[in-house]
Amino acid sequence: MNFLSLIKIELTKIKRSKILLILFVATIILWIPSIINSDMNFNMQAEGISPENNFFIQGFMGMAWFMFPASMVVCTVLINQTERTNNGILKMLSLPINTKNLCMAKFAVMLILAASQILMMTCIYYTGAAISSVTQSYNFILPPLFVLKEVGLIALSSIPMIAFFWVLSVCIHTPVFSIGIGLVSIVPSVLIINTKIWFAYPISYQFFVITSEYGKIAKNLDTTPIKLVPWIPFAIVITIICLSLSCLCFGKAERR
Repeated sequence: MNFLSLIKIELTKIKRSKILLILFVATIILWIPSIINSDMNFNMQAEGISPENNFFIQGFMGMAWFMFPASMVVCTVLINQTERTNNGILKMLSLPINTKNLCMAKFAVMLILAASQILMMTCIYYTGAAISSVTQSYNFILPPLFVLKEVGLIALSSIPMIAFFWVLSVCIHTPVFSIGIGLVSIVPSVLIINTKIWFAYPISYQFFVITSEYGKIAKNLDTTPIKLVPWIPFAIVITIICLSLSCLCFGKAERR
């Protein structure tokens, strides 16, 4: 069975779960306060940012810091629990399938789910911006190219974080502990992005990216600019280590 076939099988499995619904509800909940309090975007003159840019950046900062990472933590655990329920993982491992390929196929599905939530986030942003434009008689809608560039940066920068959460869910079989450790690891991101070693903490990557972009569009706000070195080398090494560990540990406990 080739790698693409494994991905198709894994995608079929999540259709029966409520993962996509959970991601959608989480995204809706995130944007409701932004829409209700859209008038507050006119009070950012001190930062030198326009209301439409502030509406966009505040919503995506909330996503990048907590909602998106938390959703990925839950997804990694749910994907693994789907297999472990009724010993489904044993049935998969009994087939002539390369265990490492199966592990990587599940990780690929995680990336697809991450992209799906970011797409949901983008669509709901435009919906929220349109609603706020009507209620506030002001155009909150930003050009698609600008928005796509920002969400693309968030998606790419989140890959090491997803790899970290994936190895947690593979190595820690108790869902409560896996979710707990994952959620706790999100909280320090706010502090770590203000240090010189932020690049060593993959959970903070997407939040650092959107915060750095905030400094570019807010004239009176200084933020740390993105430096590709040493960030990119660290991100690649962290991703490789996490995926290597997950491939080594995947299915070991079930085979005993």
